[in-house]
Amino acid sequence: MDARPPLPPPGAAEAPPEAGGWRLPRGEPSLADMFGSIRVARNGSFWRKLVAFLGPGYLVAVGYMDPGNWATSLAGGSKFGYALLSVALISNIMAVVLQALCARLGIGSGRDLAQACRDAYPAWVSWPLWLFAEIAIGATDLAEIIGTAIGLNLLFAIPLELGVVITTLDVFLILALQALGFRWIEAFVVALLGVIAACFAIQIAMADPDWGAVIRGFAPTVQILRDRDMLYLALGILGATVMPHNLYLHSGLVQTRGYGDSVPERKEAIKLATIDSTFALCLALLINGSILILAAATFHKAGRTDVAELDQAHAFLAPLLGSTLAPTLFGIALLCCGLNSTVTATLSGQIVMEGFINIRVAPWLRRLITRMIAVLPAAAVTILYGEKGAGQLLILSQVVLSLQLPFAIVPLVMFTASRAKMGAFVAPRWLSMLAAAIAAVVIALNVKLLVDFVAG
Repeated sequence: MDARPPLPPPGAAEAPPEAGGWRLPRGEPSLADMFGSIRVARNGSFWRKLVAFLGPGYLVAVGYMDPGNWATSLAGGSKFGYALLSVALISNIMAVVLQALCARLGIGSGRDLAQACRDAYPAWVSWPLWLFAEIAIGATDLAEIIGTAIGLNLLFAIPLELGVVITTLDVFLILALQALGFRWIEAFVVALLGVIAACFAIQIAMADPDWGAVIRGFAPTVQILRDRDMLYLALGILGATVMPHNLYLHSGLVQTRGYGDSVPERKEAIKLATIDSTFALCLALLINGSILILAAATFHKAGRTDVAELDQAHAFLAPLLGSTLAPTLFGIALLCCGLNSTVTATLSGQIVMEGFINIRVAPWLRRLITRMIAVLPAAAVTILYGEKGAGQLLILSQVVLSLQLPFAIVPLVMFTASRAKMGAFVAPRWLSMLAAAIAAVVIALNVKLLVDFVAG
């Protein structure tokens, strides 16, 4: 297997000297058993190398189509038709830039974001950052549990509280995939993304949207600024786009490729990893846009402008489209989304724990602990308050993620802009300035959403 070693041997001719801006030297990589495990043909063609790099971006894309994003897209499409497609497009462009920085950090510094925080900051800073990251992982898991439970309820009429308990069994899925190898994990995620895309393609074909209006919807309009309700939903779509765990996840997953240690090899790896994540995020835009288009072509067209809950959408699709197939496909897509999130949440949790505090536990144990922490409040709320409580808990999980975002996004932009830390792999000045502006906008929008949530 053509895997690079965890640390280049001292004095190796092909290994560039590490940039000296780090407080601590590099340690053992996170996900050590998968580190450099995907062979990259050193002398192969560009396309052959690109195929070897395809994968991590699709695991990252899962985080951009979670149940929280589904809710905002449903609400935007049902209330304002196709007008907010432009906001989904702008959100995706922001995501492309930030995930490109994650790939640059992981490959250029040889550290994922969690390791970078540990190696750059003193313990009194890095330990709180680790705690905040763990809270974000828990909130992500909470949203995943609720989304999966709702999917099981919609498809099989399984009570929500029982569905929440059933989701704990996904630990066996993670164990089976990790035993087979990292490429199997990527294949599983890509296959489910294909199912999700196919489900929405069929539903949109049944809904027969106004394609001229769809195209016009991708063009920004000043109406978004004039209409307070539209602006609020636009802020929700933008603010819920970037998830903290995705930044840790991507910066770690790119290191599963055995790309070599020389400067040219690592620069090429950054380019290939960026292409991978950009393509994958375009798929995420396609799916999120499909949700909004479906809502616009069915609910908005029929005058149902108040649809914002997943179970509402499922119930209304059959009478509006005249087929029971549409709600079934909606439920299948939601369930696939929850299963995909299972994989990415587990990997994110491993990267965060190993990177920040260098504690390595068995994946099944890590998954079980995280899942138990998230299952308890989800089960309690669904038992006491039912579907309405589950929906409110889903919103709360997004607010918690918004709170954690600055503690991940600011270090990422600062690290990749530092020549002392990145050396030859430092981000171009224009890219750093663009990323800083995007970070400021995303954080400001998340703060606004938080204030609105507190104010009711």
